[in-house]
Amino acid sequence: MTKRNFGFSTRAVHDGQAPDPQTGAVNVPLYLTSTYAQEEVGKHKGWDYSRAGNPTRDALEASLASLEGGANACVFGSGMAAIMALVTLLRTGDHVVCGENVYGGTTRLFNQIVVNYGIEFTYVDTSDPENVRRAIRPTTKLVHIETPTNPLMTLTDIRAVADICHEHGIDMSVDNTFMSPFLQRPIELGADIVMHSTTKFLNGHSDGLGGVLVGTRPEHKEKFGFVQKSTGGILSPFECWLVLRGVKTLAVRMKQHDENGRKVAAFLAQHKKVKKVFYPGLPQHPQHELAKRQSYGFGSMMSFELESFEAAKELLRSVRLCILGESLGGVETLISHPATMTHAATGAAMRARLGITDGLVRLSVGIEDADDLIADLDQALAKL
Repeated sequence: MTKRNFGFSTRAVHDGQAPDPQTGAVNVPLYLTSTYAQEEVGKHKGWDYSRAGNPTRDALEASLASLEGGANACVFGSGMAAIMALVTLLRTGDHVVCGENVYGGTTRLFNQIVVNYGIEFTYVDTSDPENVRRAIRPTTKLVHIETPTNPLMTLTDIRAVADICHEHGIDMSVDNTFMSPFLQRPIELGADIVMHSTTKFLNGHSDGLGGVLVGTRPEHKEKFGFVQKSTGGILSPFECWLVLRGVKTLAVRMKQHDENGRKVAAFLAQHKKVKKVFYPGLPQHPQHELAKRQSYGFGSMMSFELESFEAAKELLRSVRLCILGESLGGVETLISHPATMTHAATGAAMRARLGITDGLVRLSVGIEDADDLIADLDQALAKL
């Protein structure tokens, strides 16, 4: 059996994480060093300075490339640093087609920083692949999507959009943070680059920031590695070690996240004080069949709509087990208010156009006992 034929759980434990050949340690050592002793001028053991390379970082990059089915990976100090590295592929005059309902920090970066360098962006509803086709120009160099979207859980048909991109010789990048490679692998469906905030499910323990770009061609490693070295926005060895630790349990965690997500979504969907639930695992979700076709589960991310901002605030005040906070993907259940948190920078007009109401609540369901989470939400909803 070749290495590539091993199952996902086996690769999550072993790929990039072989025992240390010097000591036999079963965990990748934490190499806390800024520089490396060289044997002579121009001769070293593969590393010369930790901004350019570190053995702990190398191990993580090998692990994440394997899990996404990519050829290579480069990790960065945050998910936003990874997105910034992605746009370094572009030049003045280039054009990007981007999903209109992506993470608010992504549009903030594009609209307030990257546009100043003469790069243009068009935002479209990528749930209809033809919207992408219509937005493509002769100068389009990249299509960037997020699926499911944050926070309305709208899906994009990855294969359909990838086919359109490749017809035009355009790279397609996918933010796969919400699903993790356990539940969705965009490269299998034709994506060229996959991005994650490793802060979320890959790490899984809410104790470190990070980002990754997984590429499919040798030039991706060359270009993104050059960005690491030149800009210095690297992931520290300790946080690389944290993600390596998290990845080993990714499969078992995601199974529990997925199981709990389905149960909590089903509870919310039948509750009389909840107007609407956005979760692809529900049969009533308009893209439920697409979710079954392109993913290996439905995950634990969802949003639900209450009657008003006041109702949302009261719910967020009343939960006891669910933790009010930014971020997602940890073993603990996190609850948030997109309009004032993740998508505050989007602006009221854009939120209204996208359907992000003041009564919308986002939930990242953790791995606690599902019955306890449901009881917590039930008691909070009873106070509305």
